[in-house]
Parts: sequence; C-alpha cells; structure tokens
Amino acid sequence: MAFLGVRAAMTASPTGRTAPFVPPVYPFDKLTPFAEIASRHAGGLVDLSIGTPFDPPSKAVIDALASSGAERGYPSSAGSSELREAAARWIERRFAVAVDPLGELAACIGTKELVAGVPQWLRLRAPGRDTVLCPDLAYPTYAMGATLAGCRAVGVPASSQGTLDLAAIDPEDADRALCLWVNSPGNPAGQLEDLGACATWGRSHGVVVFSDECYVEFTWAGRPRSILEHGLEGVVAVHSLSKRSNLAGARAGVYAGDADVVGYLAALRRHAGFMVPGPVQHAAAVALDDDEQVEVQRGRYLERLEYLAAALEGAGVPVDKPEGAFYLWVPAPEWLGGATGTESLGVRLTRWLAERGGALGSPGEAYGEAGSAHLRLALVQPMERLELVAKRLVQSP
Repeated sequence: MAFLGVRAAMTASPTGRTAPFVPPVYPFDKLTPFAEIASRHAGGLVDLSIGTPFDPPSKAVIDALASSGAERGYPSSAGSSELREAAARWIERRFAVAVDPLGELAACIGTKELVAGVPQWLRLRAPGRDTVLCPDLAYPTYAMGATLAGCRAVGVPASSQGTLDLAAIDPEDADRALCLWVNSPGNPAGQLEDLGACATWGRSHGVVVFSDECYVEFTWAGRPRSILEHGLEGVVAVHSLSKRSNLAGARAGVYAGDADVVGYLAALRRHAGFMVPGPVQHAAAVALDDDEQVEVQRGRYLERLEYLAAALEGAGVPVDKPEGAFYLWVPAPEWLGGATGTESLGVRLTRWLAERGGALGSPGEAYGEAGSAHLRLALVQPMERLELVAKRLVQSP
C-alpha cells in the first residue's frame, strides 16, 4: 500500500494534484444523523433521500430474468441483438428517431458506471484535453467522473430560465473540454434543457455532448424529448431502465447517438470486460417493449408529487411541481431563517422535515453549492407512507 501511495505521489496530474487520491465521503452517508431523528417517529422513517425505485417491475420482466437461458455463456459487451433492437424500437416510438441498433447503440451496466467512466475513456482518445463540462447543480457523478480521470470538472451555471447558460462557458474551458454533460429532465431540480441548443453548441465547439435522459419517461411539461431529435452527430443519449422499469437492481442501460463515439466506447468497453449479464439483457429487452408498465408508473409518481407538494404547502413550505423527474426541489421558506455557521439552509430544512415529518430528504448542497438553500425529496415511497408524513406534519406543533 505504501508503494502505491509513493507512485501516486510521484505522478502529477494535469490538475496539479500530486498527493494520493482519497475518496470523499459518499453524499448519502452524511444523512445518518437525520435518519436517526426521523426514525424516532411512530411508524418509523420514511426515506425520500435516494431515487431508488420502490415499486415492482412487471411480472413479464421477472419471468424473463428466470427464463433467458443466457446464464452459461459470456454475454455480448455491446449488447445482444435482442436488447439493441428493442432499445432502437423504443427510441423510435418515443422520439420518432431511427438509430442503427448495431452501429449507433450499445448497452451499459446501468448508467452510473458509464457516466463515471466516460471522461477517462475520452481522454485516452484526446490526451490534449482535460476538462469535463457539467451543470453546476447536478447529479454528483458527472464531476466525480472527471476527478477519477484526473480531469477538471467545470460547472456550467443555469440561466434565468433554469436551463444551462451555454454562453457562460469560458472559451478556454471549451477548448479543453472532452465532453459536455446535460441532464434532462434534471436531477435534482427537474428542469427541461434546451437540447437543441446544447447539440448546436457542442458541434460548433467540437465537443461531444452526452445527454443523460434517465428520467425522460417522467416528463410532465409536454412530451418526452431527446437530444437525438436534433441529429446524431456529436451527441450521445444515455438511457437507464432503473427508473422507467423499476430495474435499478438489475443494472441495465443503453447509450445511442454518434456512430463514431458509440463505436469507440463499445470497443473500449469490450476490451475492459464491461458486460450486462445475459439474463438481464433479455429482461431489459422485454422491459423496453413494455410501454403499459411505464404509464402505470407515471401515474404513481405524478400522484405522489402532487400529494406531497400539497402537504408541504399546508405546513408552510411551498414547492412547485417539477417539469420532469420524480423529485421535489424544495426551497427553504423564509420563516426557517438564515444559514448558520455549521448548517446551510438545505441542511436546516432536512433537519426540520426529519423532526416534524419523520421523513429523510437529501440536502441540496449534495448537488452543488447552488443548491445549498434547497432540499431534494425523491417520491419513491408508496402513498401510504407519504400519507403518514402528511399526517405528522399536520399534528406536529
């Protein structure tokens, strides 16, 4: 271990770091004190901190996991033809975009590992670049992927409309960029990005745009949209079955877009042994062909969003319904007061909800400094658990 530490210290990264890397505390591990507070309520903790699905996948998907016959042999790294063709059919149904399932689409093991790995793989291809552009209010893995690759993560601020302010990107950062990450609908705030503007910006600067669209099935403001609708050149859309099909435990996703980029990533990942298990690939294909189950899940999340938003407003904490995704992005109300020396407003609101409602949320600062006055709530628990939170909010002094 000491030898590894010495080697790490001897090799300077482009960011100037020479000390060994120490992984930071995982954001959700910081919630333990608030979980303990919320657990004191009769009926226990209602966990709204993590967007992990609670509802079951369809019976057809469960049956597919048990009946694929794909357990013995090695699965295709890029994805079976069955999976890729099902994904291509889904993309065409949802977005009226045709993609070649063999040349413009491939599988990944969920999408978090892809998000975290893209910077190091792109850097092998473009060693003169060392920057990852991503929203400054975002899912933290975009920035962590840059860190793990020894790159710079540069946040892109939001405009007054809530979408990425592409004009604010420094030209030097654009010249050094390996990629631009966008997320629509966004986590944590649920905003819808101007994906056409993002695609145009990427092409004009020679920067690949990766569009994380894992919540696209839960778009509330109009129809679902994908960056693929604006052409495949220079863009890659990333899609997960974790949310749309309640398959987070199976770890299945796909990415589609620019044939050159998709082909490069698929070839590299094949050498590294990244493979979605065969039974999961079969089940994922079944899930992608099942739109009915998604409509049922849409109804569940919409009901929960509207219900808890009304309950919070009744308790003096108003919150708007998001444009998409299944999170409430709750601003700290004025009556909460200001931040203290040790707690941001988001942390204070997290504590208040744990004490009064017995619910655990995620402080907004976990998604960037711009979120420090907010709380994110994941509406993954069933209605009876949300009704318990609402009842506590009414009864608490």
